[in-house]
Amino acid sequence: MSDKARIGVIGAGWWAVVNHIPVLQQNPDCEVVAVNRLGADDLAAVQDQFGVAQGFEDYKEMLETVEMDGVVISSPHILHFEHASAALAKGCHILVEKPLTTSAADARALVAAAHAAKREIVVPYGWNFKPMAAEAARLVAGVGRVEHVVLQMANALDDLFAGQPMLETEGAMFRPPPSTWADPKRAGGFGWGQLVHALGLLFRVVDMEPAEVFAVTGQSPTDVDYYDAAVVRFADGATASLSGASTLPKGQPVQIDLRIFGSEGMLVLDIERERLELRRRDGKDEVIDLAPGDGAYSCVEPLNVLVDLCLDRPTDNGAPGLVGQRAIEVLDAMYRSAASGRMEAV
Repeated sequence: MSDKARIGVIGAGWWAVVNHIPVLQQNPDCEVVAVNRLGADDLAAVQDQFGVAQGFEDYKEMLETVEMDGVVISSPHILHFEHASAALAKGCHILVEKPLTTSAADARALVAAAHAAKREIVVPYGWNFKPMAAEAARLVAGVGRVEHVVLQMANALDDLFAGQPMLETEGAMFRPPPSTWADPKRAGGFGWGQLVHALGLLFRVVDMEPAEVFAVTGQSPTDVDYYDAAVVRFADGATASLSGASTLPKGQPVQIDLRIFGSEGMLVLDIERERLELRRRDGKDEVIDLAPGDGAYSCVEPLNVLVDLCLDRPTDNGAPGLVGQRAIEVLDAMYRSAASGRMEAV
């Protein structure tokens, strides 16, 4: 094993050049050894910007040519399964952008492949890697048997899901393409693109298996979902109410509000107001003292976890493959239910 983690990037687009590559290059224990993206001129620009010697338009050629310990998958949603499967087959740990895949069957297959290869999947749900998420996972035992969940998420991305340039990316090297975010045939929409974050956080906190989903959605001008409303039943009989909205006014902080009700009490985790409380029937409450910024999204930790995995170091993977799989299982059934008008089995 090299003394540095050798990382390649498949899909060096908007978020990879804004976040993934710069963060990896700031880690002294990591070397970005290769990048992949389509378009010879754009690929050359990425290599020049970040000083990466090896660049490939064909990701298969990159995997065959370059020795790597880990791969970041930041390609369009519908290609995640193909690219992640190929990287696992080459023996790499992988960080796969949200959504992990765009079908439940593919998510389960990918998690099984990682297990068989003795490699790990990291899904960069940024809030999952914050101390408050670990605290919530500890505190949730205090609610007793989980009986009901309320999960709401909203942010200001109506432009993105309407097929318009995302305001916040003006001046960026690349901008999020409508073909990924606003095309109903390519897993566009708020569920795949954003509600997946909230579901990832839920499954970081609770170990529950989704069983069936009923949903309706409200559509954007490009006919992807602006709004999501769903009911989930879990395998143990517990229920959940999910809500997602993309039309928060620009400049407002992201809202994620998670409330877990159980036989002994309830837990509230509010990202926007940076609030974490366990309220118990017996009065043995716990209120975690959070400082300003404790609820901020983490763009760095998931990549550091990937580096640690590549170097065989102990690390806390706050979003392993199973967490990503369960989020996809809910979304897959949610979209099928919205189309069919029926409760759909996971």
